[in-house]
Amino acid sequence: MSKLNSIDKLVAWFSPMAGVKRQQARKVMAYYEAAKPSRNRKFRRDQAGPNLQTEQGAVAIRTQARHLEQNHDIARGILRTLVNNVVGAKGIGVEPQPRRADGSIHKEYATALLEGWRDWQRHPEVTQQFHWGRVQRLVCKTWLRDGEAFSQMLLGPIPRLDHGTRIPYSLEIFEPDMVPFLLNDLARGIRQGIELNEWGRPRAYWVHKYHPTDGHLRANSQDVKRVSADRILHITIADRIGQIRGVSEFASVITRLEDIKDYEESERVAAKISAMLTAYVKRGTPEMLDPETLPRDAEGNIEPREIGLEAGTIVDTLQVGEEIGLIDSKRPNPNLVTFRQGQLKALAAGVGASYSSIARDYNGSYSAQRQEMVEQWVHYATLTDEFVGNFIQPVWENFVRAAHLSGVIPIPADVQPGTADDALYIGQTMPWIDPAKESVAWLRLVRAGFASEIEVLRKRGLNPDDTLAQIEQFRNDAKEKGLVFDSDAAWQAIVGELTEEEKDSTDQD
Repeated sequence: MSKLNSIDKLVAWFSPMAGVKRQQARKVMAYYEAAKPSRNRKFRRDQAGPNLQTEQGAVAIRTQARHLEQNHDIARGILRTLVNNVVGAKGIGVEPQPRRADGSIHKEYATALLEGWRDWQRHPEVTQQFHWGRVQRLVCKTWLRDGEAFSQMLLGPIPRLDHGTRIPYSLEIFEPDMVPFLLNDLARGIRQGIELNEWGRPRAYWVHKYHPTDGHLRANSQDVKRVSADRILHITIADRIGQIRGVSEFASVITRLEDIKDYEESERVAAKISAMLTAYVKRGTPEMLDPETLPRDAEGNIEPREIGLEAGTIVDTLQVGEEIGLIDSKRPNPNLVTFRQGQLKALAAGVGASYSSIARDYNGSYSAQRQEMVEQWVHYATLTDEFVGNFIQPVWENFVRAAHLSGVIPIPADVQPGTADDALYIGQTMPWIDPAKESVAWLRLVRAGFASEIEVLRKRGLNPDDTLAQIEQFRNDAKEKGLVFDSDAAWQAIVGELTEEEKDSTDQD
């Protein structure tokens, strides 16, 4: 037991139990150096709960993240890299998988759903300004930048709403500003704009009727409406259990981003000044100069001297004791690139994007680039899984429900109950660094029976049924024109029966 100090003795005198607890706590802290504060290390004492911390900082952090996206090229590039790898150019694909009682795919119903889905993707949201791929990217960007994003699902006839497609189903996407962070009413179970039940499950969301910072319509506490939770999709970045609202993915790197921005701007200004050749005349001591020889204006004031400098200039107009000097800012800084690379690597680790994509630095061997991509792709895949589970999947399931209830695409009687909205969600796949090596590896796996052709197609982000239909159509068109290609199965059979000499001759032809 450690020696009691004067405070311990005083506490123990008034309350022996409290004194014992102080000693026990000090003994526990002795086992962990990290639990001991010192003058060389800041000791964090904030023990606020997850919702109190987000309430105090989430809005300020997302404001800074938005500012950086708008004004800092690196921040904008990071956000674009994340969104493109999570969602991709065409968005996350959906492949319907409804099943019959025997477990087989109900192809007729799946085809009808896919046709209706393609039609719906043209105008999936209430403004009819964005197609489905663009909606996914907007929601994903808002989610990563602001820490959360919201969507309201509108099914069936809605007053003054034109769904724009055969399926009466639309999304209303909106920013987190629309759900007031400071709306708290414990009597009604409202915390940070979300109404919760006794178990912490959202019952409803309180949403502004107008954007609170629109600038034209001033929002107040009375302009909120209650929306049932079964109509709201809320995707968040939550770091702690029990956290209701999300915090920006940029929260831990904002300071570094701002430092990089300020440092690079200082270096650019210094280099710009250095590029402007500036000379000055250094004069000697007063006794070395003849004041009468200095140029003066009409009022007798000394005029600044201008000395023209060009290639081969010889300056012979200096007075006694004068010399010419040049301003040198020592810029560009030769260490800037190394410093910037180190900062960007730390930044990439914080936001979960690859360093090569952020810095546009693709130097290195094939093995090194592949290792970086393999390790990084797990993070992209994790984000994709969260995005699918919290946004894409519920949107699809409600699409199937709306298609059935509206009578546009009713569920057939022979579909196994509970499987009508089953689907495969096809996200982005890891691109090939060396297509020749990657394709040979997949070919060997397929031939050995360790992979299927369907798996290869899905790894490339393709729909197997669409691919087969395209191949069939192409083969039929080629056959009608009397054309044969190496990929044709019949041609492969013929080549397989040829001798090695005949194969070589065929290849030469």
